[in-house]
Amino acid sequence: MLVVEDDAVIRSALEVALRGAGYELRAEPDGAGLERAAREFRPDLAVLDVRLPVGPDGYTMARLLRRTSGLPILFLTAADSVDDRLAGFQAGADDYLVKPFSMAELLARVQALLRRSGRLSSASWHVGDLVVDDAARMVVRAGVPLELTRTEYDLLTVLVQQIGTVLSKTQLLTQVWGFDAYDTNLVEVHMSALRRKLEAAGPRLVHTVRGAGYVLRA
Repeated sequence: MLVVEDDAVIRSALEVALRGAGYELRAEPDGAGLERAAREFRPDLAVLDVRLPVGPDGYTMARLLRRTSGLPILFLTAADSVDDRLAGFQAGADDYLVKPFSMAELLARVQALLRRSGRLSSASWHVGDLVVDDAARMVVRAGVPLELTRTEYDLLTVLVQQIGTVLSKTQLLTQVWGFDAYDTNLVEVHMSALRRKLEAAGPRLVHTVRGAGYVLRA
């Protein structure tokens, strides 16, 4: 995946979230080296800011990518007027997400674009007696379907994609709520609810590592 974002904080958050979700990533601060990056890295999707201080703007980059490749394009930008959105789609965007944004929504849109373009098949994960079917957004444990909220489901998919890896509350905030979320109590509240539902059908899967975070183990 190719990301062009001039804001260092947002770019870093995108790198953490997208790599954490299993994507290979090349992140650039501007579009000056776009052609070289696209040629060398050969991405399956581009996430582009619109207004950049150096090099071509997002619309120009999208038109260039459209001429040279068929990869999906997602605009991630603070340019939120109707005219901005129309210009984005006219330049070749497949999707348009306005800042501030939820990282979980971005990850869902990325996955949908990759799947729609045929570059990603629907994912499912099996951990012991737990099955997470991403296409149906369904979770089953020991044959029993679990009713999870959207946030609980997003938390679980982040954990299951990185099984065995301890994730801090800050990492979970970034990957589920977005780069601008800071209240670690959010993680504790929703993790507690997720655990209760998982453990109603079997032994503990999500473990607390004191002082470090949470980890999913079979």
